[in-house]
Amino acid sequence: MIEAVPGVRKMAALADSTGTPHRHLEALQDAARRRGVELSIFGVASRDEVVPTMEVAKAAGAQALNLLATPLFTVNARDFIERIAALRLPAMHQWPEVAEDGGLLVYGPRFAQTFRQRARLVARILRGAKPADIPVEQPTHFELVINLKTAKTLGLAVPATLLTRADEVIE
Repeated sequence: MIEAVPGVRKMAALADSTGTPHRHLEALQDAARRRGVELSIFGVASRDEVVPTMEVAKAAGAQALNLLATPLFTVNARDFIERIAALRLPAMHQWPEVAEDGGLLVYGPRFAQTFRQRARLVARILRGAKPADIPVEQPTHFELVINLKTAKTLGLAVPATLLTRADEVIE
């Protein structure tokens, strides 16, 4: 997001307050600080809190949003995408499918990839493997997807250096 919005100095990250470990949020803030960006973390515990929290972040001076990985922001994401556009905030999401629904910037694995991974684990358990013996797996392929239609709506010129690294550009 920092590269997509040159000159951004104040960002907000929305996190699921019921499950995101604080050490991850602190690491995210530290990384932003090293790049000269102030990152404010806003916790939400339900879908009903998401839009008001975005509005509070905007009122607090956020120039961009990072919606961290949680089903709260993914299920029916279009509702949030429309509000983000109305607030004129560039936003980053986790799932590439969200860019297809109008999200500006996405970096993460595809739903299908993660569900296949889960299915393989379930199959191993059904074949007799003990869950405690199965190593934790993380996705191995992440996609950068940029929606230029959304960028144009926001009046944002996405740098060419970022566009050339994108796995997919929606025009």
